[in-house]
Amino acid sequence: MAHDVSFEIPTRDLGKADVTFHVKKNLAKLGTLAVSKGAVVWFPKDHSYGYKMDWTAFDALMRQHGTKGPEKR
Repeated sequence: MAHDVSFEIPTRDLGKADVTFHVKKNLAKLGTLAVSKGAVVWFPKDHSYGYKMDWTAFDALMRQHGTKGPEKR
């Protein structure tokens, strides 16, 4: 089943405020993904701390563990 993902767009530049994605599966919260100019941070549900990764490490992780998807538009 597909995940439900919603997001909030800040009123400031991305470099000054994160874009936040709220991720749910079967209506239950999985966590929150915060995207900024310098990194991505995953906050699992019911946790106040997050797991931070810079964009270079994220690129390497996706290339190593991700599956090929559709071509970008």
